[in-house]
Order: sequence, then structure tokens, then C-alpha cells
Amino acid sequence: MTHPHKAHTGVQRIVRAAGYSVAGLSAAWRHESAFRQECVLAVLMLPAAWWLGRSWTETVLLAGSVVLVLIVELLNSAVESAVDRVSADLHPLSKRAKDLGSAAVMLALLGCAAIWCVALWQRWSAA
Repeated sequence: MTHPHKAHTGVQRIVRAAGYSVAGLSAAWRHESAFRQECVLAVLMLPAAWWLGRSWTETVLLAGSVVLVLIVELLNSAVESAVDRVSADLHPLSKRAKDLGSAAVMLALLGCAAIWCVALWQRWSAA
């Protein structure tokens, strides 16, 4: 028996998946202040990646590091929502799950910052 949520195929599945993705982005925007802040920075940093990158590889690394932060933030928000859905009680495993998600965001932010700092240093030191 086919699961009711898996019954759609082809173009209909793609359209529905796109709708779910838009709903997820909308939910993150409405409920996650960190995601909103990172989106505002992304709006500034993504065009700056075209200016700062001296090759397509550098530009992709700069832009990709920004997009990676957004992706990790979305995954962290998903983990937090799932944990909160299961129980509002304080539990060591719930804390661990949320802490691990937060650590992933921190590492993505640090990696992004490192890539941008190196690119900026190279740009300004060569001038």
C-alpha cells in the first residue's frame, strides 16, 4: 500500500515539493530571528562575493559559505521544532540535540567568516 504522502509522482510531486520548501522558508522567516538575520546578511554578502572573488572558484566559495550557513540554520531549526514537538519537558537528550544543532550553526558561521576574512585579506594585501 502506498503512503498517502507518497502517492504523487512526476511533475505533481515536484510542484508539491516546491510548495513544501516555500512553506519551510516562510516558517523559518516568521519564527526564527537568527534565520532572518542571516538572510539579511546573505542579501548583502552574495552580491559582494561577485566583487570580492577573483576567480569563479573564489566566488563560489564565498557565496557557497553564505548559503551553507542558511542551510545549517534551517536544519537546526528543524531539529529544534521536532524536539519541541516531542515534549516540552527538559531532558538531557533534548538538550544534546539542540546543542548539537547550535554547534553546527556555529561551525558554519566560523567557516564562512574564515573564508571571507582570507578573501578580504588577500584582496587588501595585494592592493
